[in-house]
Amino acid sequence: MRRLFPVTDETAAPDSGGRPGEDGREGAGREWSLAELAAAYAYPEVGPDGPLPWLRANMVSTLDGAAQHDGRSQPISSATDMRIFGTLRALADVVVVGAQTVRQEGYRPARARAEFAEMREAAGQSPAPAIAVVSASLDLDFSLPLFTSPLVPTLILTGASAAPDRVAAAEKAGARVVTAGDGIGVDPARAVRALAVLGHTRLLTEGGPRLLGQLVAAGVLDELCLTVSPMLTAGDAQRIAGGPGVTAPQRFRLVSMLEEDGFLFTRYGRS
Repeated sequence: MRRLFPVTDETAAPDSGGRPGEDGREGAGREWSLAELAAAYAYPEVGPDGPLPWLRANMVSTLDGAAQHDGRSQPISSATDMRIFGTLRALADVVVVGAQTVRQEGYRPARARAEFAEMREAAGQSPAPAIAVVSASLDLDFSLPLFTSPLVPTLILTGASAAPDRVAAAEKAGARVVTAGDGIGVDPARAVRALAVLGHTRLLTEGGPRLLGQLVAAGVLDELCLTVSPMLTAGDAQRIAGGPGVTAPQRFRLVSMLEEDGFLFTRYGRS
């Protein structure tokens, strides 16, 4: 792993093992520790007004813009991408995910990881992040481990018009249903506020593309952690964000960029 941006005095220094990087850049030629990754992706410091919600997305895309291959993101990912995926989860209070992604990716509850236990306890977090599923219809299999055996109860974000029988089924399975919209669907801004009321201010979304598109269109996304995979897939796979467009493109600034084995791990923040 090597840091390409930001460029600092340390960027051109030998790595912590005393070995110069292949091109002189920080960390080249060695695997970063989980603590180093956690520091590189830390959420903003709490300000004088207390913790404010911060919503980041973590997505992967091929060189030609595909967010999936054969309906799943795993084929375009890498071992380091998955380490960063795990680190971002370990930093979050809650992981927000669309119902379709839950169905396609076979989502399971987030697990507690010993490597991050002390850090989460010091931050006042639960042993593992909660999973919050965004669903208008609540057309979900409530017999899955995501609902029957999570370490932290799974949340379901839905609208006020959700079918009462599906709400009852979700609650019977142990999920907590949170109303975040006046109609059938979910209002993204209201969802962020509802999660903050529950004490979840370090928010992470892993998509899918339809959900991310809704968050972008609503203007509630604060940060995008995008892995650029050095692969080409062609075909008609989804982009990382779909659905409604924005009136004018939203400008984000590059916060950091890491590289390993041709994969770029970028981090962009709201300008």
